[in-house]
Amino acid sequence: MLSTFFGFCAALGWGAGDFTGGLAARKTGAYRAVFYGEVIGIFVLFVTIAVFGEPIPSPRVWMFAMLAGALGTLGLILLYHSMTLGLMSIAAPVSALLAAALPVVVGMFKEGLPKPLTFIGFGFALIAVWMVSQGEDGIKDTLSHLSDLKLPLLAGIGFGCYFVLMHEATRAGATIWPMVASRSGGLILITAYMLLSHTSWKVEDPSAWPIITLNGILDISGNVFFILAGQLGRLDVAAVLSSLFPGATVLLAWVFLKERLSRSQWLGIGSALIAIVLMTL
Repeated sequence: MLSTFFGFCAALGWGAGDFTGGLAARKTGAYRAVFYGEVIGIFVLFVTIAVFGEPIPSPRVWMFAMLAGALGTLGLILLYHSMTLGLMSIAAPVSALLAAALPVVVGMFKEGLPKPLTFIGFGFALIAVWMVSQGEDGIKDTLSHLSDLKLPLLAGIGFGCYFVLMHEATRAGATIWPMVASRSGGLILITAYMLLSHTSWKVEDPSAWPIITLNGILDISGNVFFILAGQLGRLDVAAVLSSLFPGATVLLAWVFLKERLSRSQWLGIGSALIAIVLMTL
């Protein structure tokens, strides 16, 4: 029960983080928003360690966590790049779907099959991830661009590997230091990308900083809740529930930006609620 609650909180944290990240990207560009959000996140983690303390984990934990952060950031770069190619309507659902499905497969091999109701909940959750990420013509658009799925699929593999590797890194009970390692791996990758692509580091609009700061904090909260969900329960349940984050993003856009939700998105939100109930029973 508590694992399900934390997984749901992870979805809320990451969904709100994506919403604020989107607002920050509009003001200063996607890659600068990601970079400075990660910098602020790692600063928050060091402050947390200074206040509460946590033993430094083993080199094995650092290796898994840094690799998780690098692959997760690579997935984010690939996702953003696919969106710049005009594939936004298919990039988000395809990458999110694979990110949720990969830990389910790994979890079944490592932890055995889940309870039947939980398994049915997975189905509703995967439907929810797909539907809630669609616009009015999203499904038709996806079917007409099946040949363009390479980047979204690779992005989804990156996100799915993040789930699996971070779960492995935090199984021993450490939480904050593995997140520091994960952020370090992500920062190394995004820094290298920005240097190679000659992306400007300057944030032209000062009003972007509060949003970037909030994005960094919300993203950290999503990571904390995902780790806690995985430590208290199964990897697949934690990952699938956490992957419902697009629902929180579109709801926030509906509330604050007055964006209209399509029928498929409302159906996806309903499917997500059913999935949460089934995985709680």
